Amino acid sequence: MTDDVAAKLAGYRERGARQVKLGLTDIDGVIRGKYVSLEKFAGLLAKGGGFCDCVFGWDVADELYDGGAFTGWHTGFPDADYRLVVDTERWLPDEGVPYFIGEFASGDDAYHPVCPRSTLRRTLDRAAGHSLALKAGFEYEFFVFDETPHSVREKHYRDLRPLTPGNFGYSVLRASSNADLFRGLMNYCDEIDTPLEGLHCETGPGVWEGALAASNGLSPADRATLFKTFSKVFFARHEAIATFMAKWSMDYPGQSGHFHFSLLDDAGDNAFGATEDPAARHHAAALPDLLRHAVGGLVRYVPELLTMLAPTVNSYTRLVKGAWAPTAATWGFDNRTTAFRVITGGASAQRIECRVSGADANPYLAAAAALGAAVLGIEQAIEPPEPVVGNGYDAEDGLPDNLRFPSTLREANARFAASEAARALFGDAFVEHYVTSRDWETREAERTVTDWQLARYFEII
Repeated sequence: MTDDVAAKLAGYRERGARQVKLGLTDIDGVIRGKYVSLEKFAGLLAKGGGFCDCVFGWDVADELYDGGAFTGWHTGFPDADYRLVVDTERWLPDEGVPYFIGEFASGDDAYHPVCPRSTLRRTLDRAAGHSLALKAGFEYEFFVFDETPHSVREKHYRDLRPLTPGNFGYSVLRASSNADLFRGLMNYCDEIDTPLEGLHCETGPGVWEGALAASNGLSPADRATLFKTFSKVFFARHEAIATFMAKWSMDYPGQSGHFHFSLLDDAGDNAFGATEDPAARHHAAALPDLLRHAVGGLVRYVPELLTMLAPTVNSYTRLVKGAWAPTAATWGFDNRTTAFRVITGGASAQRIECRVSGADANPYLAAAAALGAAVLGIEQAIEPPEPVVGNGYDAEDGLPDNLRFPSTLREANARFAASEAARALFGDAFVEHYVTSRDWETREAERTVTDWQLARYFEII
């Protein structure tokens, strides 16, 4: 044991910690993890560890996929190597233990073939090859209910009681009446190094929106992944439950997971530059070359990569016209009806908001898809079409089919499987595994009798 590790363990013991918690993210963005003893933790730091690779062989309900080459009954579900990322250490104040993010490893290979965090790191390294680094932040909409994991099941997810009633976007009344929860969540996020720069009521009963502070590299996706899990922990401790489904009810708009990003140069300056003259914000030519080509890449390639941004059957109930979610690869200047919103201004603020991803997306894969598309645009000097002015939905009528978003997970998965860009960015092994997992998700939905089917056919057919 090194002196540094010994000192770290001694510090934990002084604070009363006798365990360490660790977590690794699966293909759906679910954190799978465990508590380990301090002695086991020291061994993990020294030589890494093994985690059953069934976490890449099952879905969110722990049902095993019936196909795929990466893992399964045919491999015997061996342990997958992983390492703890030392600089992700956080202290969980309510548990009195440290927490570490883990990343799956693959022998001498730089990238694990299907690990989401490794997939994003691969994409970041591609950008680094152009002397570019990511600065980004996620913002999430999520609904909070005065329910528990037991009560939602007992009610069969019907007649749920939202934390607050009615449509009341940006309500100071609602936020102030629930200040213990609003301020409590922000304080909790600060304590676990997932700081929120803003939190407010959105339009809908019990719906909140939180904007995570921007950070660099892998950190934005690390923070977003932790936020989605530990905000649920926070609410569970207050006898409430939060959902990040893309759409939980057809009566309300869906929940987004928008991704704001820019690229930094070697000096740490915004490589997207500045567009400070308001009169210049009307044409693509007004944008600096790097930003313009990044937008071109997003427009060209996100339709092929959509399944990484909209990964569930439920995702496509959100991506419908008139519901504050895009249905085609459009862009505009500060236009919230388009898929990609270019936010212009000074050099520190100019950025792109990718409005495609839902709250249900795996943050590592959503970031990898958006960044990967932008980097391809830069590499290929792709020129975007002229920006949309006005209603982005109206602008879709004249678009070619390849810029329209697939309307189902099955269609999006087929387009992803055929995408040469996806294979170039993420590798064949990742694409094949991800396609297998989304195909399974589609087939599971298709073989389920839904309430809609019963109401539609039970008596009349």
